[in-house]
Amino acid sequence: MRCDIEDIVSGYVQLKRRGKNLVGLCPFHNEKTPSFTVYPENGSFYCFGCGAGGEVVSFIRRAENLDFAEAVRFLCDRVGMVMPSDNFDDSLAQRRKRIYEMNREAARFFHECLMSEKGKTALEYYLGRGYTKKTITRFGLGYAPNEWRALLTHLREKGYSYEEIYEANLAQKSDKNGKVSFYDNFRNRVIVPIIDPRGNVVAFGGRVLDDSKPKYINTSDTPVYKKSLGVFGLNFAKNSKEKSLILVEGYMDAIALHQAGFTNSIACLGTALTGEMAHLLSRYAEEVLIAYDNDEAGRKATERAIKVFSSIGMKMRVIRLSGGKDPDEILKKFGPEKIRSLIDGAENEIEFALLKAREGLDLESSDGKVKYLSLAADILSSERNSIAVDVYTSRLAEELGVEKNAITVRINQLRRKKAASVEKKKYETIQRDSMAKMGKLRLSNNTSVKAVKAQERIITLLFENPDFYPSVKERLTEESFSIPSLGKIFKILSRRIEENESLDLTAFSSELSNAEISDFVRLSKQSESFSGTKKELFDCIEVLENEREEHEKNSIDISKMSNEEYAALFKKKK
Repeated sequence: MRCDIEDIVSGYVQLKRRGKNLVGLCPFHNEKTPSFTVYPENGSFYCFGCGAGGEVVSFIRRAENLDFAEAVRFLCDRVGMVMPSDNFDDSLAQRRKRIYEMNREAARFFHECLMSEKGKTALEYYLGRGYTKKTITRFGLGYAPNEWRALLTHLREKGYSYEEIYEANLAQKSDKNGKVSFYDNFRNRVIVPIIDPRGNVVAFGGRVLDDSKPKYINTSDTPVYKKSLGVFGLNFAKNSKEKSLILVEGYMDAIALHQAGFTNSIACLGTALTGEMAHLLSRYAEEVLIAYDNDEAGRKATERAIKVFSSIGMKMRVIRLSGGKDPDEILKKFGPEKIRSLIDGAENEIEFALLKAREGLDLESSDGKVKYLSLAADILSSERNSIAVDVYTSRLAEELGVEKNAITVRINQLRRKKAASVEKKKYETIQRDSMAKMGKLRLSNNTSVKAVKAQERIITLLFENPDFYPSVKERLTEESFSIPSLGKIFKILSRRIEENESLDLTAFSSELSNAEISDFVRLSKQSESFSGTKKELFDCIEVLENEREEHEKNSIDISKMSNEEYAALFKKKK
């Protein structure tokens, strides 16, 4: 009740009021047109694009990758309340807590190894990269010894089981000849701990000291870490006074930039930039400066990153690295001043695209001009900022000696064509997804479309009109629903009605998965076009009863038939 959903969600999504509701770009999938809606009236949210829905607790569960109890604790801390400790099944929360503690212990172990005699070569590697001991300590850098069970033995002495260490991906498992054994995941590597924005050690990155393969090993997904959300340095960068983040390819570059004073530097881990990462970064900065390596792979990664940030409407600029292949090399050669000048000259998304489009074209020739203008018009037709389009159209006209109006006409033609294509694709996608979902339900549960709709409607009618329940409770049970998720919701709903408990959406969060509560909210959003009467409820129940009777009638046990009855089946078919 204290956590106003508008207040909570606006920390993650830029919301705009539309009537009594609020809309914004969904934080759970990439989109350019807002389909994410917040309903302050009943404290819920729903995305008409990806189907994510729920209330304030389920929002935090999704946004922060937490289980129910952890999400409640997160919100309690936000509003200064004490979290009850004995009302929840917090087994997952306890597992996560153990992994957090284990990771912190592992980070301490790796750092101590680095500073010991056995870590001498690794320490020389860090110092050789130009890192000071202060930087090494600040980032908790470490070394995994060239031993099979060094960390495993240490953590076992601290009271952690083999399975716990394995679940944290600090150990690997081998099963030879029916005998299971465990060994360290990280061996003979310099180690970089990955710390989340809340200060928890969630993962590790390990780099070899020579040219052996694989060069890097990163923690796989665990109960406390998702690679698709893995961002290095954000725990420090979020406290920077800068309104932007500098995104580089590797954590070594990020560390070098931090040491040089660019404390807003971050790196993505073990995977290409994802929409989830982009949404995460948008919570901490207004703009991202992309500084990927100056090679073909880096340029392709830059183009992908631009598309991801553009899809969520986040401002970005591209730093064109010159004088070195990556930020670390440029720092070593020219110092921080060079990086600062590159940042000052960073290109925005349009400038980057236009410069790329003109590569290899002879703009002195008519053919080259036409090709470039065609590409440029296509680029500008996708830009939503009309002022920016006008500025760049004027520049193009002046630079190439053509009429501005000619470029504008072409841009508008392409815009109309793209808009029509987007609408067609959107309609086709909605139709396809809707039919696929309905077909899946029917096939997996041997249920007609009419019966599926009736089951969904029964749930929403009882949720909105709990006083209807006494009239129908003798006719409905969990087994009345052929769709398991709806049967589960009915069971919880009927119990809460009978025990006179709250039917607030949050009351269902602890017992439903994110997908189930999303379905629950989806049903309530579809209910406005129905009458909502008790007769409608009776009609829906009758649909289920009729279908059940039909199934029973057609379900014949052949094994119990006489020869005459069995033969009669074939006569009927003739």
